[in-house]
Amino acid sequence: MGKIIGITGGIASGKSTVTNFLIQQGFQVVDADAVVHQLQKPGGRLFQALVQHFGQEIILENGELNRPLLASLIFSNPEEREWSKQIQGEIIREELATLRNQLAQTEEIFFMDIPLLFEQDYSAWFYETWLVYVDRDVQVERLMKRDQLSKDEAKSRLAAQWPLEKKKDLASQILDNNGNQVQLLTQVFSLLEGGKQDDRD
Repeated sequence: MGKIIGITGGIASGKSTVTNFLIQQGFQVVDADAVVHQLQKPGGRLFQALVQHFGQEIILENGELNRPLLASLIFSNPEEREWSKQIQGEIIREELATLRNQLAQTEEIFFMDIPLLFEQDYSAWFYETWLVYVDRDVQVERLMKRDQLSKDEAKSRLAAQWPLEKKKDLASQILDNNGNQVQLLTQVFSLLEGGKQDDRD
């Protein structure tokens, strides 16, 4: 059974910088967002569950999901939001578990990038959890710049997730991304080296 490391962060915290670096180093990284995207494509398990629940009106002429309509249906009704969280959560967890079990057969160490790792209680899956951390002010600033948002818009997006301060208490390793990219990747590199040291003990 391979060592599995969970990676998480917040919006605009720099998680993709870390996962891209790990892929360049030759590691396998399961991207939960990409898995969800596949599941929501026509014929995917989430696509089918959503259409069965909401009906054909959520399908665009090109056969894809009408995401803005879907979001408004889900977020305007607490019951629908609860249904969506539960059903989507179950299907996503099953798919991620399948990928995890496949990779555990062949990989000595691999990573899973799960944005809501702590919120959705995935911690028990992992040998270690790495959090890509930034101060709140830096996060707001980077999100405004990245998505051309006002300060209020950026803050309301961040309010939908647990604050990074809270996640900091739960993670086994903190990657501080308040500095530049080189400083961030230096920390990743030493964690990888440290892991090799552990294996030799």
